[in-house]
Amino acid sequence: MSEFPSVWSNWFEIPVSNFERAKNFYNTIFNMDMHVSDFESLKMGVFPHATTGCAIVKGKDYTPGEIGPVIYLNADPDLTTVQNKIEAAGGKIIQIKKLISKEHGYMALFNDTEGNRLALWSNK
Repeated sequence: MSEFPSVWSNWFEIPVSNFERAKNFYNTIFNMDMHVSDFESLKMGVFPHATTGCAIVKGKDYTPGEIGPVIYLNADPDLTTVQNKIEAAGGKIIQIKKLISKEHGYMALFNDTEGNRLALWSNK
């Protein structure tokens, strides 16, 4: 699979101020190894993906923060596994795992190491 597929169903970017800290945080909580690209004016760490693409990005027009859209990251089959790694990796739990509804599964909210507010989702 190419690092940048020719067609994505969706793409989003998470702004970061300390690239290495953020990369280590996400690699730790999702047990992954993101691909890093340096494009002179910005640095991008791409999450492994098949359809929806995601990257952490450090650049002049990227400002981390708690306000704005909430991005739900897939932590299926059980978000507890990822949630339990967040604080040890330098993040903060805002809302522990809770049921959204039987048909919509579970969610949790957290701040990453850069202060971004994000969510986790899973079926159980």
